[in-house]
This record gives sequence, C-alpha cells and structure tokens, in this order.
Amino acid sequence: MNTTMEAITEVEETLSELRQTFKSGRTRSVAWRKNQVSALLQLIHDQEDKIFKALYEDLGKHPAEAYRDEIGIVEKTINYTLSNLEKWVAPKKSRLPLILFPTRGEVLPEPLGVVLIFASWNFPISLALDPVIGAISAGNTVVLKPSEQAPACSSFLANTIPQYMDSKAVRVIEGGAEISELLLQQKWDKIFFTGSPQVGRIVMSAAAKNLTPVTLELGGKCPTILDSFSNPSDLKVAIKRIVGGKWGPCNGQACIGVDYILIEEKLASTLIELLKKIVKRFYSDSPKDSKCIARVINRRHFERLRNLLKDPLVAASIVHGGSVDEENLFIEPTILLDPPLDAAIMTEEIFGPLLPIITLKNIQESIEFINSRPKPLAIYAFTKDEEFRQRILSETSSGSVIFNDVLIQFICDTLPFGGVGQSGFGRYHGKYSFDTFSHEKVVMRGNFFIELEPRYPPWNDFKMKFIRLVYKFDYLGLLLLFLGLKR
Repeated sequence: MNTTMEAITEVEETLSELRQTFKSGRTRSVAWRKNQVSALLQLIHDQEDKIFKALYEDLGKHPAEAYRDEIGIVEKTINYTLSNLEKWVAPKKSRLPLILFPTRGEVLPEPLGVVLIFASWNFPISLALDPVIGAISAGNTVVLKPSEQAPACSSFLANTIPQYMDSKAVRVIEGGAEISELLLQQKWDKIFFTGSPQVGRIVMSAAAKNLTPVTLELGGKCPTILDSFSNPSDLKVAIKRIVGGKWGPCNGQACIGVDYILIEEKLASTLIELLKKIVKRFYSDSPKDSKCIARVINRRHFERLRNLLKDPLVAASIVHGGSVDEENLFIEPTILLDPPLDAAIMTEEIFGPLLPIITLKNIQESIEFINSRPKPLAIYAFTKDEEFRQRILSETSSGSVIFNDVLIQFICDTLPFGGVGQSGFGRYHGKYSFDTFSHEKVVMRGNFFIELEPRYPPWNDFKMKFIRLVYKFDYLGLLLLFLGLKR
C-alpha cells in the first residue's frame, strides 16, 4: 500500500467483496466451512518449516517452543472443530412453557457476517489462526490483520493463506497503526482483538460508533500464590511449573504468563534458591547462547523492560539475573525480591522475563493483595488447603483460576478462555469460538392445531388469581387452554 488513497480503496474493495460473498450464502454451507478449516490444517502441515523460520526470525523461538505454542495449538483446535462442527451447527431444541403448547422452539446459530480479527505479536501464528478457525466454522467471512511487530509471520500469513483458503471469503491485510485505524473506521459485524488494554480501549471506542460487538482478549498482572507444603517434592514440582510458565512461553511475553509470586516471608529464601537451580536446569548457565528461550520482540519493548529495572530501588531488589544484551534484544531470566509496590514493575503488566517475588506475613493476605489491583486474566494458586482454595474462588475475580499448575487453561478446547474487567471480555476456544462468532437466533413454530376464543370479561378476583397461578406453576398451562383463556 503506497498511498493513503490506495489503502482506502483496497480496504473498501476487500470489504465489499467479502460482503458479496457472505450475501451469496456460500459460507453457510457446512461443507464449505469444513473444507476451509481443513485447508488451514493442510497449510500448517505443508508450511511447517516456513513457520519455524518466521517465528525464529521474529522472536527467536526454538522449534520445540514454536510447535508447542503455535503449530500444535492450531492443529489441535482444527481437529476438535472438524470433529464437532456438524453438532454445533445443528439447531438446539428448547423446552417451552406449557402455556405455549403446541408451539415449538429452538435456537439456531447463524453467522454474524464480515468479521475483523486483530492478532497479537507474541504468538503470531496461533493467536491469528485460532480465532480465524472460530470465525470460519461459524460461517463468516474474515479479514485478518496480523501484528506488524512480527513482520516475518505477518508476511507468511499474507502470502500463504490465499494459496489454501477461499480468497473471496478470507483476506489478510498487513500494515501498521495507520492501516489498523483505517480498518476500524469501517463497519464490521464483529471485531475480535488480542492485545494490550491500551489498544483495546481504542478498538472498543471505534466499534461503539457502529454498535459493533467486540471480543477483547487483553492481559494483566497474573499473580501466582505459593502456599507452604509439608512435602518438599510438592514445592519442587510447583516451582518447576512456575519456571516453565514464566520463561517458557515467549520468555515471559505472554498475557497469561506468571507476572509475580506471592509467598510468605519465611519461605522466600528457599523459593529463590530453587528458582535459580531450576532456571539453570531448564535454560542452561547461558540462556542467550543456548537459543532455547525467545528474545524480546523489538527494541521498543526491550527499552521498556530495561527501564523497569533502572529504578534504583528496583535494581537493588534483583537477586538473580538482570543482565541485558542490547544487540540481540535479550534479557536473561531475572528474579526480584520485594521491589517497591508503587514502582512500574508492580503497577504495569511486565510482559517479559522479569519475575518479582512479593513476601507476606501470612499467605491468606494474598487475597487482599490481589483484590487491591485490577482483575487479572488468570490467578495461579499452589496450595493443598481446600478452605484457602474456596476463599480464592469466592473472594477474588479473574478470567480463570488454576490450582497447582499454570497456563493449562489455554490448551483446553472444552473450557472457555477470556478475561474479566480490564483483562478483557468475551471468550473463545473450541465451541466457545464458534459461539463468539455466531448469533443464536430464536425460532418458534406455531401450530393451527387449536385456537380458542379468549374469554376475558368479565374479570373477577378468581380469574386474576388463576392467571397468577398459571405463571407461577407452568404445568397449569394446559388447563389454561381448556378454560379458553389462551390468546
């Protein structure tokens, strides 16, 4: 896109073509939907090496990490969708009150129309294709806007998707902020956005002008509560999972990654020593040289993370790591003990390889600590105390709560994934993706089988009491018919 006018023309022509395709009814066919989703699976299989290359170029992801967090996620989602799509598309019968007998009712899922999907840069393949699978399986036409901050993956998607999918129904539009702004000026039937709360507000504001429904998959500071354990092996397992959940997915650049740990003061030294030991075991003495851990996405985010450590009080709290490699945009896994709570590292989502540990007198105080901050996308809690678990569930609010593990909620197609409050709203994954891109249309089918004239007057106390009973106890609806009170 060389000029603004060319960009405007291309976007408008694309949108017009997608609307014509949708109006033609082609995308409503279950066969078409399954064919398109299957084509995406073929793309993943055929182009696996190119995907590995693009992810390494953008983020330095090792092939094992790339397959686990990107390719494998998409394959799993596609196979689950193909296995269940016909069931999802089928109308769902609904029980009606007897007062409406013999009318029948059902819920019919129908596609919304032309949808816009904004993908994120930290998982530039899976977070682009996962919502596309939901949108296509629901029968929509789609514009996918990959993140310009992952240019190799963006280019791969733009050049490859047209080779496999229906180009009159699925389009990829590349570009920076000016293209995103141009897209938001158009009228869509649904907008799905994955990214930061700051940009999410812009998306929601633009959508409001056309009353466009939105799903916002945002982020937040996801806390990990680490209770005491009588069995040392349980503690080691917990810390292994925390280390894998903090630095494994994109070196901490994940919305559901562990942001900070809450632990009792007396356990802090043990935690730090185990963290150091396991980080070394997982990522070697020199993670940068081992190439088994991703780098920071770009210089702007690198400087943002480095600035978090420049605060003298924050720097003084570093107990492990802290070294940076500006040339290669790499920051080693870094552990901090009790940085100032009003410092940026504790008020902003870190989105990087820095892990603060916050100590408490009593682990029960973690609930109050979490509630004093915006609602997180996820709360991770390692504890065997059932009463404490119930308190966490009943006294906190978050997109999800995971006990004794981390990040597993993202790979589960049978459960919804999404945030609450500032961490986003709406949900997707599996059937929930299909629902997100569908409208559940109510269909009621009346019958000419019976029609009695209404006998309302004269109104009296007995009839009024009887009508109240009918609405209170629905099984009396049939009696209402025979008494001639049904309209």
